[in-house]
Amino acid sequence: MKHTPHEADAPSPAVLISGMRRVFGDKVAVDGVDLVIAPGSFTGLLGPNGAGKSTFIGCAVGLDRPDAGTSKVFGVDVWADPLDARRLLGVLPDNLALPEHLSGGELLGYWGRLHGMDPDTAGARARDLLRLLELDGSASRTLVRDYSTGMRKKIGIAVALIHAPRVLVLDEPFEAVDPVSAISIRGMLEQFVAAGGSVVMSSHSMLLVEQLCHAVSIMVAGRIERTAPMHEILSQGTLEEAFIAAAGRPHRDLTRELSWLT
Repeated sequence: MKHTPHEADAPSPAVLISGMRRVFGDKVAVDGVDLVIAPGSFTGLLGPNGAGKSTFIGCAVGLDRPDAGTSKVFGVDVWADPLDARRLLGVLPDNLALPEHLSGGELLGYWGRLHGMDPDTAGARARDLLRLLELDGSASRTLVRDYSTGMRKKIGIAVALIHAPRVLVLDEPFEAVDPVSAISIRGMLEQFVAAGGSVVMSSHSMLLVEQLCHAVSIMVAGRIERTAPMHEILSQGTLEEAFIAAAGRPHRDLTRELSWLT
């Protein structure tokens, strides 16, 4: 079968997930999910609590083995070729576990060496990231075990970025982060995408997703109920309205249900 020039020149997806399924006992956490992430795109992953977003992310990036399905990063199978896939991926998972007895600077230097960087390169990148995320100075010498929740989130983002991946998969990257640092993180992610990188970001913040993302996928009960470009969603109403429609949750008048509070 011959391909047209347009087909032949089409770039391969940054991430291609097919038939992803994960079951825990009698609970289906991820139910046959398909998702395509284009190169140079910023995709938001929305869903109510318990929708399966974090489990889906874990399966997609190689942290949790799915019961069925495949995940490929620029054609590299995450489970068949895990080392090659991890070189392409930068991941901030839910409940990130970090070496507790290293400082932030030591952790980033160590992580860079794990990715094959020479000490000078790893050190220079670590200093850049610590400065941009306001973890330099005395904070760079503080042990990770003494980090606040927001500091742990920021060092996790630095860990995801230090090896210059082509795809970032971030689970709630702005959670517990102070407003000033959030501006720096936004700038870093926007620069990453502008340079051709791809970002998948799980978030409960409709405003952040609307401001940052080119496309959005809405996950409900282990399934992707809707994936659409952001401009299409906003041309039909608000992101919140699209989320509520996909989640099948009508607006509830809580003033009547909790009348005893008034």
